[in-house]
Amino acid sequence: MLQARELAHPVRLMRGMFYGWWLAVIGAVIMVIGTVPLFQALSLWLPVLSQNFGWTPFQMSWAFTLTRVEGTVMGPIAGWGVDKLGPRKMVVIGMVIFAVGFILFSRTDNLLMFYLAFVVVSLGAGLGSWLPANTALNNWFRMRRSTAMSIPMLGFGLGGVVIVPLMAWAMGWDIKTGMEIPGRLGWQNTALLVGAIGLVSAVPLSLLVRNRPEDYGQHPDGVDPDTIESTGPRRSANGGAIAPDYSWQEAVRTRSFWLITMGHASSSIIIISVMFYLGLIMADRGFPLEQIGGVISVQTAVSTAFIIVGGIIGDRIPIRLAIFAFSILQSCAMVILLMADTLPMFYLFTIVMGIGFGGRTPLTTAIRGVYFGRSSFARITGISMIPMNIMFIVVVPYVAWMEEYITGSYTVPMASIAAVSAVGALMFLFLGNPRLSPSQRRQADVRRLVTQGADTSAGS
Repeated sequence: MLQARELAHPVRLMRGMFYGWWLAVIGAVIMVIGTVPLFQALSLWLPVLSQNFGWTPFQMSWAFTLTRVEGTVMGPIAGWGVDKLGPRKMVVIGMVIFAVGFILFSRTDNLLMFYLAFVVVSLGAGLGSWLPANTALNNWFRMRRSTAMSIPMLGFGLGGVVIVPLMAWAMGWDIKTGMEIPGRLGWQNTALLVGAIGLVSAVPLSLLVRNRPEDYGQHPDGVDPDTIESTGPRRSANGGAIAPDYSWQEAVRTRSFWLITMGHASSSIIIISVMFYLGLIMADRGFPLEQIGGVISVQTAVSTAFIIVGGIIGDRIPIRLAIFAFSILQSCAMVILLMADTLPMFYLFTIVMGIGFGGRTPLTTAIRGVYFGRSSFARITGISMIPMNIMFIVVVPYVAWMEEYITGSYTVPMASIAAVSAVGALMFLFLGNPRLSPSQRRQADVRRLVTQGADTSAGS
C-alpha cells in the first residue's frame, strides 16, 4: 500500500495518479509526433516522391540504408547523451533536429537533398523519441516496467491508424494521375507542417519529462522502499527484490547482453522486410492497391492492440518466455505469407503478424531494464542497436537482390528471414533469470564479511 504522504506529494497529478503513468502517456505523444510521420508514413512519402520526381525504389532505398549506417554510429552516442544529459534535454535536442529535417524535406527537389533530409529526420527521431522516452520510464518503473513501456508504443501504433490517413488526405496525391489534388496542402506543405509541429512542441513536451522519480521525492512504481522493508520484499516475475544494476562495461561482457542483442536484431528483421515488401508481394500476386491498404491497416490495428497485451503479459510471466512466444508467432506469420494466394490468407497472415510484432515490441525494450537495471540503460540499449542496424542495412537489399537476380521470387529470401527470426526467438530461452552485476555481488560479499565479523566480535 502507498503511504498517505506519497499520495499527497506534488509530483502526483489529479486523483493521486502516480506520475510515472503520466510520463508513459507523454512518451506516447512524443512517439506520435517524433516517429509516425517518418516510419509509419513511409508508405505515403515514397510513391509520391517516385511519381513526382521519377525516382526509382532502388534510388530511394539508399536513404533508408544511410539512416541505418547513421544509426549504427549514433546509437552508442545517443545512449551516452541520454545517460549523461538526461531524457528531458535529449527530447528537446532530438525534436528540434527532427523538425529541421522535415523542413529541409519540404524543400526537396533532388536526390541528394532527399538523402540529407531523411538522415537528419532519422537522427532527430533517434535522439529525441523512443530512447529518451523509454529511458525515463525505465527509471520510473521496475515492477510494471513492461506495461509502462507498452504505452509509448501504443502511441506509435495508434498514430499509424489515425495520423497516417490524415497525412494522406492532407498530401492530396492522386496515384492514378501522378498529380496533387487541388484544395489540399500538398506533400511539401504537409512536410512543412510536420516540421512546424515538431518545433513548436519540443520544449513543452520536454518540460513534462521527469528523468528520475528520486529527483521529485518519489520511488520506482510509486512504492516507498521503507514500505517494502516493513511488509517484506516484493518480487516480480522477472527477478527478486533487489534489481540488477550494470554499467555498460559490465553489461557487454555478459552472455545475457549478446543473447538479447542478437535475439532482438534477428526477430526485428521480419518487420522491416514486411514494411518494404508486403505491398510488392501482394501486387505481384495480382491484388489491387485498395486491398493491400486494407491488409496493412488490419496489421497496424492488431499490433496496436497487442502492444498493451504484450506489456501486461511481460510483467506477469518471465519476460524471456513472453518474447520467445511472440517472436515465434512472427516466424509462423511469414510461413503463412509465403503460402498466401487468397485475400483471407493475407488477412490471416496480418493478424498473426500483428499479434507477434505488437506483443514483442515493448518487451524487447523492457528486457534490458530487467536484466541490466537503470544507471546505464540508454548506453546499453544504444550499443545493442549496432548489430540490429547492420542487419537492417543488409536485409533490405538482400531481399531485392535475391528476387531480381537469383530466384525470381520472394519465397527463398523471406523464408530465410523467417528462419533467422526463429533462431533469434530461441536465444531468449537461454537467458536464465536476471543476475546482480559483478560490482553488486562484490558489495554484497563485503557486507556479508562485515556482518560476519561483527557477529564474531559480539559472540566473543
